[in-house]
Amino acid sequence: MRLPLEGTLLEKLRKIEALHAGTKVDGEREAARRAAERIRARLAELRGRERDEVFRYSLPDPWKRKLFVALCRRYKLSPYREPGRRYSTVLVRAPKTFHERTLWPEFQALCGELDAHLQELTDRVIREAIDEDVSEPTDVEAPKALSEAGGNSAEDQATSAGGADAGSEGGSPT
Repeated sequence: MRLPLEGTLLEKLRKIEALHAGTKVDGEREAARRAAERIRARLAELRGRERDEVFRYSLPDPWKRKLFVALCRRYKLSPYREPGRRYSTVLVRAPKTFHERTLWPEFQALCGELDAHLQELTDRVIREAIDEDVSEPTDVEAPKALSEAGGNSAEDQATSAGGADAGSEGGSPT
């Protein structure tokens, strides 16, 4: 079953690809297929004029890494990882011009759409299943008496005692 948001996201992703291919055609899958073909042809032309360079990408977000790898494969690039590299590191060989004018700008545009989609989906799920309020926590100033006492706020004490942030490294679950 496809969610309404998913259909909108797919349409936006196809339009982004068509934009980066320089197409004016607006017909869904066929336009996306032709756009990918034009981009692959541009890549082949660039490879005739420029040498491939190795680009190393650090993509710790698993969704963005999947998106980047899929985009590379779509254009017949072969993303890879060297032994001993972090899981978040992806390497790919491509002409520098292709990287700068097509691959990276398209990836960033697609990431923006993916982020917006995931944010909207997350907010909707939380609103429907957990709580209506999906806003960020409010910023408040620490009480002056506690902050003047050398930084021993209740939050500092809870953290150092294994309280509020217990179980996570560096005080953040991410």
